[in-house]
Amino acid sequence: MVNVQTLKGFRDFLPMDSRKRQFVLDTLKKVFESYGFEPLETPALEYEEILLGKYGTEGDKLMYRFEDNGQRKVALRYDQTVPLARVISQYQNDLPLPFKRYQMQNVYRAENTQKGRYREFLQVDADIVGVYSPLSDAEIIALTIDCLKKLGFTNFKVLINDRAIFSSLPNRGINEKEIPVVIRAIDKIKKVGKEKVLDELIENGIAREKATDLLNTLEFEKPTPRIDEIFTALVKMNIDKKYVEFLPTLARGLDYYTGIIFEVEVDGYDTGSIAGGGRYDNLIGMFAGKDIPAVGFAFGFDRLMEAIEILNLFPTNINSKDLLVAFASSELEEKALSTAVTLRSKGLNTQVYLEDVALEKQLKFADKKKIPFVLIVSDKGYVLKNMTLGEQKDVSLDNLPNELK
Repeated sequence: MVNVQTLKGFRDFLPMDSRKRQFVLDTLKKVFESYGFEPLETPALEYEEILLGKYGTEGDKLMYRFEDNGQRKVALRYDQTVPLARVISQYQNDLPLPFKRYQMQNVYRAENTQKGRYREFLQVDADIVGVYSPLSDAEIIALTIDCLKKLGFTNFKVLINDRAIFSSLPNRGINEKEIPVVIRAIDKIKKVGKEKVLDELIENGIAREKATDLLNTLEFEKPTPRIDEIFTALVKMNIDKKYVEFLPTLARGLDYYTGIIFEVEVDGYDTGSIAGGGRYDNLIGMFAGKDIPAVGFAFGFDRLMEAIEILNLFPTNINSKDLLVAFASSELEEKALSTAVTLRSKGLNTQVYLEDVALEKQLKFADKKKIPFVLIVSDKGYVLKNMTLGEQKDVSLDNLPNELK
């Protein structure tokens, strides 16, 4: 007998969860497009050489890589940034710069599954390609803040740093091979604390005195001129200062970041950041053969959904447009079906119970499905039943949309 279950780290989303996910995606899409961002989709599979070596050693280990039936070395999409770089290179003569795109697709990582970590998960990205200006950095941060506000978040911080802060590492005795190790370790300070990061640096061969001095001095670094410019631009964009904060120990572990980096933390959600991004001016050039600047960010969609749930930000009327047309006798079935057609033409999500059964069974079905309203067809007209309140009233089809509001 077949073992009926999903693969470890992969999930099904039943209708109510899917509806909530779609609500969030629709909200984000509207914000992205209000800033002039356009949709982009890329294949789940890329040639292995496109992805390999772009995310650091840890990323390469977590990548799903295999040979396809034609013995080609391929890999599943690990994120959406490297595929974007490939797209810009491949279609650079067809895409006018600056190119602003958003992308909402699944990515795949061979993670050790745990709370908040899956092997297939949705990422939501937005990027600006082709502009060095700090205005583009500021717009990406403003876009992130606008998305969060539209979803109902009020208490959150965008923590901002500049990878240039780490350019002094060679002057502190950190050699070129150690720099990625140091940055990845520093990136964990908020999660595990300074002492554990110090231990990790020492375990990787960095002398205790050098590692201690490095951590102590990083905390007191001042904002770079680039960060000052971005903060000034954010003020011009009417972004409240309470939403942004300079954090010199923020590192972000991915190797391709070259400048501004940021993460979003939400009060009341302790699992970790729900979004992050930064500037990556060298990545696209690896494919295009010339420097093409870029900056962007991604929502960790599962964490975003979890934070919305924990903070109770989902609207209570997420099913508000759903309606069941019910009929009390067989003679009224035809009227119920034609009524449903009429209501759909008015833009209402309308269904009919697809069997000739007792009215009570139809109402139980609506209750189980959490359909908020049932329109009961009778010989004399229509009765609208509010399933949440248990109230009902006579209505006309013409006025029904207003009654549902």
